[in-house]
Amino acid sequence: MASTTSSDVLPKGGKIFTTFPDVLFLPEFVIGGLVWILVASTHVYLPNPLGWVMFVSVFCFVGTTLWFFIFACGGNQSSFWPSMDVAFHFVSTVFYLSASVILAFVTYTFGQSIGTLFSVEPKVYRLCISAVVMSHVATLLYFIHTIFSAIRWKRS
Repeated sequence: MASTTSSDVLPKGGKIFTTFPDVLFLPEFVIGGLVWILVASTHVYLPNPLGWVMFVSVFCFVGTTLWFFIFACGGNQSSFWPSMDVAFHFVSTVFYLSASVILAFVTYTFGQSIGTLFSVEPKVYRLCISAVVMSHVATLLYFIHTIFSAIRWKRS
């Protein structure tokens, strides 16, 4: 009788590029980096809650990078890694969802101020719109990764 071990469940090495939820590491990395760059290139007007958005984008960028290297080096073969995979991606999803809502609100506020005395430059407004789109895409990627990691965890 074959037993199910975590080595059957979580890929290691080059197999992370061929299994479905793990192939999302690269788009999460790229889109998260774009959110970080786009928010960092805007002007901060006080009071502005973009600090939370920057924290989330940097946290998820660094966390996904570490998670990717742990998977690539094969350090994920203990029995607790499938549940840690679900937990990390769930926290990242919740963080990005909150950051996306905040970023959308700030961008909406910037759009309402166009044409007033304290107007936002159109370039900054377009950067904020791009950041909103990328943060929602990152939220979707982390959500999909969470769902399929949870399915994999339940199978193990």
